[in-house]
Order: sequence, then structure tokens, then C-alpha cells
Amino acid sequence: MTVLEDRITMAESDNTITLDEMFERLETMPVPEGYKVEIVEGTVYMSPQRDTHWEIIADIYEQLRTKYPRKRVKSDVRIDYPGHLNGFATDVTVMAESAAKSQDGRWSHEDVEFVAEVISKGTAANDYGPKMTAYATAEVPVYLIADPYQRRCHVYTQPKNGEYVTETKVDFGYDVDLTGTVVGLTLKTDEFPRD
Repeated sequence: MTVLEDRITMAESDNTITLDEMFERLETMPVPEGYKVEIVEGTVYMSPQRDTHWEIIADIYEQLRTKYPRKRVKSDVRIDYPGHLNGFATDVTVMAESAAKSQDGRWSHEDVEFVAEVISKGTAANDYGPKMTAYATAEVPVYLIADPYQRRCHVYTQPKNGEYVTETKVDFGYDVDLTGTVVGLTLKTDEFPRD
């Protein structure tokens, strides 16, 4: 089957397609190197990873690794979240110490303790919108958005009824104090690049 035929098949399918079927079809399509693929509310998004984006992800990952073992910190690993066809490959995820993969080899959103997303122009609306709602609905305790366009981090905590009760804004260059959360550390942002 050609890529075009596969896309037509996806477009013509009824509304019974599953996330697994969507990802299986995506695996047969050519995705350019350096692109991240996610499904948000049933729509496929491919976004390139720029240097700024990667440097912030790497910085967050390295700081988390000072506290957490490698097996608990994930990046670009598919995790399915509540809502209509939400299969996210979050920029950085911290799993609970007791987390284990399911029989189908996937991590469960119930075991996610922290998510960090770094904003890309093309997908920013997802990070501030449906993905935030999905994380809150999944009761992810801490959701951090690093926005190089605003030069600011947004930290969302206390998920309740599909929303985060608390938002804290921290400009790049200042510390993000997560010591009072399940994360239990302070993230430095002074080396986060700005767009």
C-alpha cells in the first residue's frame, strides 16, 4: 500500500479506529528524521525538533536525572491519556517508582508523576489546550510548560475535575521550585535558550 492510499484509508475510516491502529498505520509512513509524531484528540501532529526545543528538553532531563534513575525518566515515549484518541509522546515524563509496563508493553498514564512539554510554534495550542486537559483528567500531579517564545515556564499543579487548580509562572533565568510537589527538586532555567 502506498502512503497516499494509506492516508485515504485513514481519512475514509469510520470513527471506530483505535489509537493502536492509527499508530500502526503511521509506522508504515515515512516520517522525516528529527520529527516527533503524536495523536491529539484523533489528529496526527508531526513537528520538527529545533535546537532550542532539544536543549531545553535535555536540560530538564539532566536535572531530573540528579534525583531519578534513568528507568523513571522518559522522553518521546508513547503514553495514552484520557479523552478521544490521545496518544502523546511527551518531551519529558517522570514515572512513579512502582510503575511497570502493561502486558502490551506500554506505560500507563496512572503512573505519570510529572510531564514537561517544550513549546513549538505549530503545536503550542495543543500543549496549552487539549493536552493540558488530558494531563489534568489523568491527574498528573505536575505539568510544566517551558515556552521559549514567552521566555517563561508555566507550572500547573493540583489537578481536579479535568483542570489544574494552581498555575505558577516563572521567567527563564529564575528557579522553578518543585520541592513542595511530588517532583521534590528545583529546576534551574538560567541556561534555557530563548527564541
